[in-house]
Amino acid sequence: MNDFCKIFFRTLSATVHYRILRLLVMITKTIKSITIMTKADIVDIISSSTGLTKVETEAVVKGFMDTVIDAMKRGENIELRGFGSFKVVKRAQRVARNPKTNEEVIVPEQYVPMLKVSKDFKEQVNESMQ
Repeated sequence: MNDFCKIFFRTLSATVHYRILRLLVMITKTIKSITIMTKADIVDIISSSTGLTKVETEAVVKGFMDTVIDAMKRGENIELRGFGSFKVVKRAQRVARNPKTNEEVIVPEQYVPMLKVSKDFKEQVNESMQ
């Protein structure tokens, strides 16, 4: 390799390394700001605040989730005041496009579960995030 190529590749590598480092710093900051609460975390919090065992609390949480799912399977709406409303919404058939082939694809109608949070819920979250 001639001297020009060596200098060029060293410069390119330094620039690429710098950009990668900046990108990693941005990603790390973003990841640190994102937190995910799992079902196990919810069980821990509820069991510690109620005095129930984790096994009992897990059964209650699972029972709640199963009840909501079963009701929505039957097409029922669920309203929890101060939290929100669960309902099943029908999405109409539509035409979409495959991004790889640019071919039109028909997406059939489908039913999707939705949660619309209550006004109080929205306000509490908005106030705590500011």
